Amino acid sequence: MPPSSAPRWSDTLVAGLLDDIVAADVRVFGISGLQGTGKSTLAGQLADAAGARGLRVAVLSLDDLYLDHDVRQALARDVHPLLATRGPPGTHEVALGCAVLDALRAGDAVQLPRFDKLGDRRLPHAQWPRVEAIDLVLFEGWCVGATAEDDTALAEPVNALERDEDPDGRWRRWCNAALARDYPALWRRIDRLLFLQPPGFEVVAGWRWQQEQALQAAAPGRAGMDRAQVARFVQHYERVSRQALRTLPGLAHVTIALDAARNPQC
Repeated sequence: MPPSSAPRWSDTLVAGLLDDIVAADVRVFGISGLQGTGKSTLAGQLADAAGARGLRVAVLSLDDLYLDHDVRQALARDVHPLLATRGPPGTHEVALGCAVLDALRAGDAVQLPRFDKLGDRRLPHAQWPRVEAIDLVLFEGWCVGATAEDDTALAEPVNALERDEDPDGRWRRWCNAALARDYPALWRRIDRLLFLQPPGFEVVAGWRWQQEQALQAAAPGRAGMDRAQVARFVQHYERVSRQALRTLPGLAHVTIALDAARNPQC
C-alpha cells in the first residue's frame, strides 16, 4: 500500500462498511474518490479489518494499471503530448485489470501488478505480490466508476492546461473516448461501489500535494514533484473529476461526503 497523508478512518465506519460487504457477499468492492480523499487509507484499514475476521483480502489500485513510462511516451509522440502524463483515461492497461479481477474472483493464483510512482514505471513482474484463494478484493482508484461526457461538453476548456496545451480538444476527446469505450468492462467487474465525495474539486490540489510529500518522505533522495508541478498535474484530472462529482453520487451504492478536512459528514 503506498504512503498516504490522509487521516485514519474511524473503526466504527470501517466495521460498518465491512459488515455490509460480508452481508451482501461482495467479492469485488470498489472505492472511488478524487485524489487525496483517503482511498488507499480506507482500503488498507478494510483489508486489516477483514483479515482480522479471517477473510483473505487482495488490494488492487487503478494506479497499478498505469501504462509504463515508455508506452505513454509513444502515445505522447503519436497521439498527443499530454498523454505522457499518467492517470487520465487511456493511460491504464484496462485489459490487465479485467484479467486480474477475473482471476481473483475465480480464486485462482495471480500476481498483482504494482507501479512505482516516483520512478514512473511499473515494477518488474518478479516483484508483483502473488495471492490466491481470495475472499474479497478491494479495488480503489480516482476515477473508478466514472462515466464519459457528451461530446458537446468537451468544446470548452475547463482549465489553463486544456486552454493552452489542448486548444483543439484532441487530448480530452481521446481520453473521453477511451473512458466510454474501454473502462465500462472494468467497472462491471465491481459488485459494490463506494464514492468518497469531497466538497469540490478546489481542495484536490492541496490534498494531492500532501500525498506527494508523503511519497517523497517515504523515499528520501528520490525525485518527486514540487508544489507548482502538482498544481499543473491535477489539471490533467480536473475534467473527469468534475464529471465524477456530478454523476457518481447517483451511481455508487454508498457515498460518503467529506468536508475540507476530510472528515466524513455522516
